[in-house]
Amino acid sequence: MTTVKLDRLPAEIAKGLLSINAVALRPQESFTWTSGIKSPIYCDNRLTMSYPAIRDLIAEGFATIIREKYPDCQAVAGIATGGIPHAAWVAQKLNLPMLYVRDKAKGHGKTNQIEGHFEPGQKVVLIEDLISTGGSSLKAAVAVREAGCEVQGVVAIFTYQFQNALDAFAAENIPLDTLSNYSALIKVAVESGAIREEDVARLQAWRENPSAYGV
Repeated sequence: MTTVKLDRLPAEIAKGLLSINAVALRPQESFTWTSGIKSPIYCDNRLTMSYPAIRDLIAEGFATIIREKYPDCQAVAGIATGGIPHAAWVAQKLNLPMLYVRDKAKGHGKTNQIEGHFEPGQKVVLIEDLISTGGSSLKAAVAVREAGCEVQGVVAIFTYQFQNALDAFAAENIPLDTLSNYSALIKVAVESGAIREEDVARLQAWRENPSAYGV
């Protein structure tokens, strides 16, 4: 088992994500998201599945947060699709039932949106790979709540730290914890030489106003 300290996780996870190119930074040549937003960062945390040491660090980080902050958690739910494998590894570490939540109910069979066995009133922590606006994560959390379970919180690998995401979670009264974040990533990227010190202001400006960014 990998032993982790929560105060060291943001930097350690950021280093891991950068080392496998799960996160790429291009301050001078932007990426274009599906939404059309121009961005200096692209995050694909699905790559972590292929690296045992990093995925175990992530799983133990999630397990540590749940042990410390949600000790009465009764089930772990992965948010489709990126959160599903991580939820399985965390549920195994904690010896808890595992569920997963689709973005919408199936159109056939039992028309389930939540897969796996659960009971009304069960305390559930949801696992996500990435928080941008938080919309899809909150949609899944609300579905679990409407199914009769108690949503204790959402835990994610990484967040861009957009204020609108924080506001959305607060509005739904759902706690959000993340292993790493945009600020920690920038610091690690500068220290490692992945970006230049003079790029930092531009990267910070994007987080504050993504729609105004352009290269």
